[in-house]
Amino acid sequence: MDRSAFPFRLYLVISEATCHGKDFVAVCEAAIQGGVDLVQLREKDIDTPEFLIKAFRLQEMLARYDVPLIINDNLEVAKQSSAYGIHVGNNDLPPIKIRSGWEACKLLGYSVEYKKQVFNQQTVAADYLGISPVFKTLTKQDTVTEWGLKGIRDLRLATDKPLVAIGNMNVSNAYEVIKAGANCIAVVSAICRAANPAEAAYEIRNQIEKAV
Repeated sequence: MDRSAFPFRLYLVISEATCHGKDFVAVCEAAIQGGVDLVQLREKDIDTPEFLIKAFRLQEMLARYDVPLIINDNLEVAKQSSAYGIHVGNNDLPPIKIRSGWEACKLLGYSVEYKKQVFNQQTVAADYLGISPVFKTLTKQDTVTEWGLKGIRDLRLATDKPLVAIGNMNVSNAYEVIKAGANCIAVVSAICRAANPAEAAYEIRNQIEKAV
């Protein structure tokens, strides 16, 4: 997939919990103003009706900026909120089933935790691969491989799928990660917990653009 098919560079993964008491929609809006161009709503610990309410709130704001919404691992919420796409991992609904159950999906992401996954049929069905985690993080501890820069380089040689790097991504490592072969940086804490989310997003985006 070429850049015109996957134009995204800075991907915010957000939940109410990661914003530590701040309104998650306001944090997300500030991040967009700073340079975020794709947003994933990740809510693992709430039921579908509550998740859907949050998705609708977020969609209302995102529509003003024409920024796509990705839903994490809840096909019902993704479909009912008219999300742009969905992101799943190894223990979630498989990409092949999502393709058959949601023809309107415009962007399907799949987390890759070990190299042999690159060659399976689920990966073939995905539009982009989430490289999780590049560096270990407290945000997500149920992962297998810490990829590092070498891991990104290896994956870049193994696939032409867009690679989205996630896991302790911040302004200090975004440049090197893009240079190693990632197409996009996914950020959680470095933006959600920042005193100024717009400024944090701007600084990370600036490093990405320098590396492109």
